[in-house]
Amino acid sequence: MTATQGQPGFFIPRKTNPWLAPAGAKDATSYYDTEPLRKTLLELVDFSLINDRRTRFSVGAVNVRSGNFLYFDNRDVTIEPEHVMASGALPPAFPMTQIGTDFYWDGGIVSNTPLQHLLDSDPQENSLVFQVDLFSARGPTPRRMADVLARHKDIVYSSRTRQNTDTWARVHNLKIKLLEALKRVPAEELTDQDRALMADVERAGEVNIVHLIYQKQGYEGHVQDYEFSGTSMREHWASGYADTLRTLRHPEWLERASIRHGIAIHDLHREDPT
Repeated sequence: MTATQGQPGFFIPRKTNPWLAPAGAKDATSYYDTEPLRKTLLELVDFSLINDRRTRFSVGAVNVRSGNFLYFDNRDVTIEPEHVMASGALPPAFPMTQIGTDFYWDGGIVSNTPLQHLLDSDPQENSLVFQVDLFSARGPTPRRMADVLARHKDIVYSSRTRQNTDTWARVHNLKIKLLEALKRVPAEELTDQDRALMADVERAGEVNIVHLIYQKQGYEGHVQDYEFSGTSMREHWASGYADTLRTLRHPEWLERASIRHGIAIHDLHREDPT
């Protein structure tokens, strides 16, 4: 029903099949129209609360022309429904979203995690991060075509958490070694740039990441990215609630003593398989 009729308040099928639409036409580059999503966002979201900047808000998207990944952050831009729609514009189902003179697709086709955005900002406060992944990179070897489609989506849209954190830890470790080396240099020989670098590294906060990964049920198949029926969503909520309870049973994971090289990551499903 979703494939043929869409989802109320989210997307509806195009009136014209995109393969039959003339090049450049509105119907030519996606199977569905997401205008209902824009109306839903305007109805349910108070964008003035997002844009008052008391709480930081960031969404990622990919520039269709350049292929570059970027984040729309309420520290830098005024967030509108189009920014949210761009962050969920998965091709070829959903259309590109125009922001200014450029067009954007879902950032998940390049990287499906905002964690890198947080780490790149060099947080100066100690941070406790809960990262929720809706797709798991781990899974069984496919045995039929439906399994291939499901595993392909899992791998493409899973977050590269370990890769991001390992890279950040290596860079942070090098900064610490550089700081130690600069401390051995006589003060009169240090440049203003050296002193600024030392101050920046000394202010760096510690990052504690709790990683929650959705565990897909065997019967879900390859439709998990658009099957939003009431039954499915209640199952997802129940699974997330159970995962959160399991996480909170292990407060010792959050002790700062576990920090190594400025960052620690706790993989819930590796460390507590119950």
